[in-house]
Amino acid sequence: MSLNISWLGIDMGECLMDVTTRQSHWLTGDTCKALGRPERAAASCHKWRTMVEKYGSVPVILERHKLELLNYVFDGNPAADEVYLDIEQSYLELADGAREAMRYLRTEGIELSIVTAAKTSPGSMEDACEFRFLEKHGLLEYIDSVMSPRGRLRVSDRSVDTRYEGTSKETGTIYDVIAGDLALGGIQPHRAAMMGDKEWTDIGPAKKRGFRTILYTGYICRGPSEADLVISHFSELMTKVSGPRHAMPPQ
Repeated sequence: MSLNISWLGIDMGECLMDVTTRQSHWLTGDTCKALGRPERAAASCHKWRTMVEKYGSVPVILERHKLELLNYVFDGNPAADEVYLDIEQSYLELADGAREAMRYLRTEGIELSIVTAAKTSPGSMEDACEFRFLEKHGLLEYIDSVMSPRGRLRVSDRSVDTRYEGTSKETGTIYDVIAGDLALGGIQPHRAAMMGDKEWTDIGPAKKRGFRTILYTGYICRGPSEADLVISHFSELMTKVSGPRHAMPPQ
């Protein structure tokens, strides 16, 4: 099956962002060293494990409890936020083929946005991991907005739309707001698609709102999916997705 769309939302962690090298104990140790407190590395790593036991997984902590994490693990050190966020980028890689795929999608006339579940992070949305990552890898030229429960950050003027605050990918409320905004630009849900790695946040809730969906299994395959497309490499977007400038016949 092929998709012809006008808008694509892309998830970050385990999709556009390769997080497989982000090892918590290394990142924590490097942060302690940069703060001039290498002797605190072991204790801080233990606190990391305590956070995981409390909330169940690292992704949940980083998406929903990052402020609590940094305050607790680094003993309330006010310098830890910036140091951690800076070092964190050295542990994150861009998914193979992503840059070329995004360039292709834009030449097809498809509007691209990042749709992330991240609810908390120190500073503004421009200070957050997601925006830093896009900036570091030179991807901002392809992206219209970064959408999250913190708001919608428009890349062009750095303005933040607060209507997105408090929304959720899991419940689907963020897709309700996205659908409304796209409709204002003449794009109906069936002409838009959401791409991500999780059925319960990226696929199911978006599909229920009429969006087309693309499951990315480049890092992990979690089983059967109701997604319209399933891909394991970003390069597949260049053969299976087209935009307004290259309309495909109905499938």
